[in-house]
Amino acid sequence: MENIENGENKIFKAFYFSIFEMPKGVDLTNLKQLDNWSILIEGAKGRANEIFEAVKRDLEESSVPGISCEMVKVPRMTGFFKVEGEDYLMVTNERLKDFRMYIGARDYGRDLNVSWYLTCEPGPLKQFFSELLTKSSFALSFSMDIIRFEELTAYVTKVHHSVLKAVASLMQRLGQDASRIERKSRGFLGVS
Repeated sequence: MENIENGENKIFKAFYFSIFEMPKGVDLTNLKQLDNWSILIEGAKGRANEIFEAVKRDLEESSVPGISCEMVKVPRMTGFFKVEGEDYLMVTNERLKDFRMYIGARDYGRDLNVSWYLTCEPGPLKQFFSELLTKSSFALSFSMDIIRFEELTAYVTKVHHSVLKAVASLMQRLGQDASRIERKSRGFLGVS
């Protein structure tokens, strides 16, 4: 009987913590994805940190004001449960607080899948007023003038170029042809 109770207790705890407590990191399940890009680098298994470090270094050297980077864990959903997920480099811009970029690099068999995602993440108050006024959680985030739109485009393009440089450098070190990289993103901005 004690083994059954311990087993039930473990199941209850796993269920409780998966629903009521967020794992450390970032929850991307309810965010608006605006743009993305990805590539699979053959034979690059285990080289994710090279991508992350190269991107961070390039963004720091760019001296673009307000851009910062930090490593975060993004949990995955397995059925109803959130489990520890993958490492992502989260890039933010203090002038565009609602827009974040997540750069991923993870092993896929013997290869390395490198990707980035641009998301819209308005705060709870902005979401509330957006829904109240327009029935969309993101409407106030998208009401921007030309200057702010140019800033968004420049921010995303800079991060995209940093990722492209890191990918090209790794491919060259592996003896691969980096000129075959698809440079255009797939989404709202379509940067290249």
